Amino acid sequence: MMSTTTYESNPILDKLPKHLKQYIKPQNYEHYSAIDQAVWRYVMRKNVDYLSQVAHTSYVDGLKKTGISIDHIPNMYGMNRILKDLGWAAVAVDGFIPPAAFMEFQAYNVLVIASDIRQLENIEYTPAPDIIHEGAGHAPIIANPEYAEYLRRFGEIGCKAISSAKDFELYEAVRHLSIIKEAKGTDAKEIAAAEALIEELQSNMGTPSEMALIRNLHWWTVEYGLIGSLENPKIYGAGLLSSIGESTWCMTDKVKKIPYSIEAAHTAFDITQPQPQLFVTPDFAFLSQVLEDFANTMALRTGGLQGIQKLIDSKELGTIELSTGLQISGNFDSVIAHEGKPIYFQTSGKSALAYREKELVGQDVHKHPTGFGSPLGRLKGINIAIEDMSPRDLKAYNIYEGERVSLQFEGNIRVEGRIITGTRNLRGQIILITFQDCTVTHQDDILFQSQGELYNMAIGEHIVSAFNGPADLKSFDLMDHELSQTQSEPMNSEQSTLEKLYRQIREYREGTNTTISRNKVFGEITSKFPKDWLLPVELYELAMHSGDIPFTKEIRAHLESLKMENPKLGHLIDDGIGLVDQSFVI
Repeated sequence: MMSTTTYESNPILDKLPKHLKQYIKPQNYEHYSAIDQAVWRYVMRKNVDYLSQVAHTSYVDGLKKTGISIDHIPNMYGMNRILKDLGWAAVAVDGFIPPAAFMEFQAYNVLVIASDIRQLENIEYTPAPDIIHEGAGHAPIIANPEYAEYLRRFGEIGCKAISSAKDFELYEAVRHLSIIKEAKGTDAKEIAAAEALIEELQSNMGTPSEMALIRNLHWWTVEYGLIGSLENPKIYGAGLLSSIGESTWCMTDKVKKIPYSIEAAHTAFDITQPQPQLFVTPDFAFLSQVLEDFANTMALRTGGLQGIQKLIDSKELGTIELSTGLQISGNFDSVIAHEGKPIYFQTSGKSALAYREKELVGQDVHKHPTGFGSPLGRLKGINIAIEDMSPRDLKAYNIYEGERVSLQFEGNIRVEGRIITGTRNLRGQIILITFQDCTVTHQDDILFQSQGELYNMAIGEHIVSAFNGPADLKSFDLMDHELSQTQSEPMNSEQSTLEKLYRQIREYREGTNTTISRNKVFGEITSKFPKDWLLPVELYELAMHSGDIPFTKEIRAHLESLKMENPKLGHLIDDGIGLVDQSFVI
């Protein structure tokens, strides 16, 4: 596991729980090559030029406020020094991380940024998270306070969404595809097989889980959202802000524009393809309204039998909260229902009890190492729930210290044993009753029988909430992520030569080495790397800047021939030339 010394902390990052810190990795800024820097610079120059016309006004302002430079890949430490004034922070993470963890970072006002950068051949778009997408896409918009609050609140609600077992399979498959697509030299057959697996999983997901639905909302807003009117929308989604191709494509009539609504939650997306339709929100405040409408449909707010069934189906650690405020966390295994209501639940494995997100003393995973089960609801024939009974009521029904009782619940759940004590919440309600020599049955089935140990019975008439994760983060060991060891292949002599040429031109432009012969570099590029287009574009810019007309014409001719040989590069080359020509006159 990683130590906390691998990144520079600050007051916002200090508040992160331990299990989120396991995903953080050092940025290793020195690992960015001159080619990487050139890719960043090209995308940013093109994006800022175009997006200044079509992006929400917060974007250009946000670039300045968040300290994101056009010429240099952002350094996380520098970003954090500026972001802290906005109440946010940024960390480098290990590529794709689980959706719940991603959203939980947002709940703590922390942007997660994949520190890798796309390869030159994927300069327009990559399905893998990279620093162009995260840094240049997400960061600038959080300078808008209304949007920043939406992002935080989305994280707070989203991390409580319950997943399905199939969600995790799909997450693993997408993560694998993103890694192999960006890895140099991956066999095309391996990529095709990974894409086929994702397609197969996506077509067999069954009923979408809460996490799947809220990820749709995230995709159509945070990643691919438009804002304003249907006739003249502006871009604010990070996926569009960071993609040269899609930011242009989305503004055409070929992409259908739909008014944003909760229906977006039921609109699936394909991460590998340009989006055929996009949703337009009238303003950022409306995003929060739809989010709250969606949250009202989640087990987080509805609870009940359906809520606990979602936790059982997820096969993941989750929590139910009872009407007394008692929270039970564990892997929910089964539920017994009566007339559409849960009357008994059971967890398996380590479980813990809490109240208001704080573990109850003596009710930790060491007390409940193999599970926890309890009846729910009212006692049969009694109109008042146990939690609503006054001390006099409790005594009248023999629910009192030292009494041996037989409690018959609605639905034929019976608890027999000697009462040892009761635990109350801050409002004075009984939330837990502890028994000695206890047997719990449902009709003729024994659900629990004391073998000398005490039995804790949860008190609550209803399940008011069910959500992903534990009530108290400290109750469970959530450290299960190992940072992927991405072994960067050593450059061969050809790659080293190309990298050296890019570095020389970068040093020349930045004034750290003006003795370099640009003509000589151009000669080496055309003879040794005749298919490379980005460095000639940079040389064209420098030649224009110095007023070297013959040299600009020579480079221009070379780039025109490149376009003829590889038409797919045509628009990239044209865009690069166009940016230069806007700034200089021959």
